[in-house]
Amino acid sequence: HTQAAAGVAGVIKMVQAMRHGLLPRTLHVDEPSPHVDWSAGGVRLLTEATPWPEGDEPRRAGVSSFGISGTNAHIILEQEPPADPEGEAPEETGQLPSGIVPWLVSGKSESALRAQAEGLLAHLDARPETTLVDVGFSLATTHSAFEHRAVVLGSDRAALVEGLGAVVEGGSAPGLVRGVVVGGDGRAVLVFPGQGSQWVGMAAGLLESSPVFAERLGECAAALGPFVEWSLVDVLSDPAALERVDVVQPVLWAVMVSLAALWRSYGVEPAAVIG
Repeated sequence: HTQAAAGVAGVIKMVQAMRHGLLPRTLHVDEPSPHVDWSAGGVRLLTEATPWPEGDEPRRAGVSSFGISGTNAHIILEQEPPADPEGEAPEETGQLPSGIVPWLVSGKSESALRAQAEGLLAHLDARPETTLVDVGFSLATTHSAFEHRAVVLGSDRAALVEGLGAVVEGGSAPGLVRGVVVGGDGRAVLVFPGQGSQWVGMAAGLLESSPVFAERLGECAAALGPFVEWSLVDVLSDPAALERVDVVQPVLWAVMVSLAALWRSYGVEPAAVIG
């Protein structure tokens, strides 16, 4: 079971089908189920790859995800619009065609923040061909975010450069927002999966190598003992037992509780444990 990724393979499959104009055949089906009246509607199984011709409307497809816990999701995919013919990128005039672009700078201190802005100004001065959007994208996706931060907003080069200059001077400018991150303790929440994530032999290595994990699992086994006829440790290596709902759910709970204790022993104190 793919847990949070359930359905993603179906999305990828249909996106590729739209791009190539070809519906892939239905896998692992020799013949349609006799329990369905296939003549009653327009639904049929594809026993071979089938062309998906272009029409007046874009191609559309529905993709369903059926989680093993009962969670169902359905999305409608639509073919992307035709791409513009490839050609040379238009020369930047300094004015963005629409809206504004953010430039993000940060530093571990106020002086470091100013130094970052000053360095960016020098980079722009040395490379006037650099586009505003490329700079904004790089700043947002490739730079670390430190405590002292500034965002410069502008629709043209002059406004963005003015904002950076204000950061360097410690002043103000239209479209400049600055601040300091307070209380960012990075607290962790442990989210554990439910039924469907088990496998035979899970936790065996930790039982042997981690006294903390083994101790907490032993406490769980003692708590479960009066209510079940099986051994918590024994069923971890029993394929048949792990197929039983009345076994696998408390077993997974015990393993996850023990994992939480293990993380705590390493100094990771979760704000909450859910799942």
